[in-house]
Amino acid sequence: MMQQSPQKPINSSFVLKLLISLVLFVVMFALAIMLGAKNVALTDIWSAIYNPNATGGDISIIRELRLPRETAGVLVGAALAVAGAIMQGLTRNPLADPGLMGLTAGANAALAVTFAFIPAIGYFGTMIACFIGAAFGVMLVFGIAALRKQNMSPLRMVLAGSAVSALLTALAEGISIQFKVSKNVSMWTSGGLIGTTWGQIGVIAPVILLSLIAAVFLSRQLTILSLNEGTAVGLGIKTAQVKIALYVLITLLAGASVALVGNVAFIGLMIPHLVRVFAGTDYRTTLPLSAVTGATFMVFADTLGRMINVPFETPVAAIVAMLGLPFFLFIVRKGVRSFS
Repeated sequence: MMQQSPQKPINSSFVLKLLISLVLFVVMFALAIMLGAKNVALTDIWSAIYNPNATGGDISIIRELRLPRETAGVLVGAALAVAGAIMQGLTRNPLADPGLMGLTAGANAALAVTFAFIPAIGYFGTMIACFIGAAFGVMLVFGIAALRKQNMSPLRMVLAGSAVSALLTALAEGISIQFKVSKNVSMWTSGGLIGTTWGQIGVIAPVILLSLIAAVFLSRQLTILSLNEGTAVGLGIKTAQVKIALYVLITLLAGASVALVGNVAFIGLMIPHLVRVFAGTDYRTTLPLSAVTGATFMVFADTLGRMINVPFETPVAAIVAMLGLPFFLFIVRKGVRSFS
């Protein structure tokens, strides 16, 4: 008898959850543009976006500083959240996160190598280097974790990721000091959105957006793989090709995020878990909601970093780490039984 898919049709409650998430996102995005060392009026935000002829001091602040900055936050938050969700589904590891699995450390190391040996490579070349570094980092982690296939546990994966991340971080710092590019590297790896330009967004945005769309198209296969690989094979899914495609998407999403704002950990760990609480484990709903929730969270963290010690800024990476570390410890304490 033909085996039936374990998935059910997406119910109407998903639409409601998505709409609520989008409303919260719009409110948070508007607040992020309004609040800062200098608060701006909501009417000025409207004019800056919808009236190209509008001019003035606040209009310039909105268009040249806050809009590109928060747009970058949206892209990075969505990219890291979806990358984390895909990693957790593929590895069936509740602790999987691009920052904990060597991807961001690999991208950072690639940045250091690029700035040291190819200083005139340009932004697009730097982005390609980040992709290569992210792929190298995750391959190292999986290579170490797979040395004993019968014991490729979530904890072993995290330990391998921690070791590889430490190695690649030390490599990046050593190269930075030796070749005197520490300042340039730190500007990328500090995890900040300040100084983001529309030109940078124009290069990175297509990569992230196309990767997010591709991830949604593969969400059905990911759901089945996350449940049981044998079931996926029985349903005719080409598991090897799907896994390769998903790992490529993870690399693109993580690499693009590092290229845009530097090293931001824990978003890919936290957001998918939070989304599963009210969306379940079907990745057809988890991935879109993770993208919206991740974008909202990243914008919130950046706004909080700008407001804690006005007029100075707290790096968004530090804010995310302060919020993410307790969550990580909670997941470790609770164990993997809640993942399914």
